[in-house]
Amino acid sequence: MIWLPLIVLALAAFLVAAYLVKLPRAGWTLFAAALLFGLTGYALQGSPGLPGSPKIAATKDDQSNFALVDARRQMFNPDRPPSQFVTVADGFARRGQYQDAAQILSRVVADNPRDGEAWLALANALVEHADGTLTPAALYAFGQAEAAIPGHPGPAYFLGVALLRSGRPGDARALWAETLSNAPSDSPWRQQLEERLARLDELIAQMSPQ
Repeated sequence: MIWLPLIVLALAAFLVAAYLVKLPRAGWTLFAAALLFGLTGYALQGSPGLPGSPKIAATKDDQSNFALVDARRQMFNPDRPPSQFVTVADGFARRGQYQDAAQILSRVVADNPRDGEAWLALANALVEHADGTLTPAALYAFGQAEAAIPGHPGPAYFLGVALLRSGRPGDARALWAETLSNAPSDSPWRQQLEERLARLDELIAQMSPQ
């Protein structure tokens, strides 16, 4: 039942935009699609079962910051920790200070353009600093991460997440599917990405016209 309030809220937002803000009729479809994609991103990345008090919401934000850094770290060899400055930047990212993290990481990749994890951390920090928007700078950082560590799942995985948050589930699906098709069958991360892709397919199917 947790989805019912969210759907009602989305419907209310549409009605306000259409009848109170006087959104032109030509923009109704686009606005409705944006609401649907927002719910899609929340379904994939959020935790709709958590209570909504301000104090708990702040805790959830902290957990999300930690989870983003930890998810990236899990894709790299734990026996080879990142550079000292990437670790410092991760500390800022865990506190939600993504602009500070991005500034540190920009200096790291300037000194060592072949540091793929630093490029990926920078891409994630830029997306988070832009409130989930895939900016040209973030897209460039994802591309540099892929070039520095070709075949590594990190850049494709997190770029897919950013595409979802930017309302582009089709592009995210294509990227993840291509990554899986090129991955060895014994990749330790393969099952997790397959599960994410299956969930995305279900949501895309639910949004498709019957």
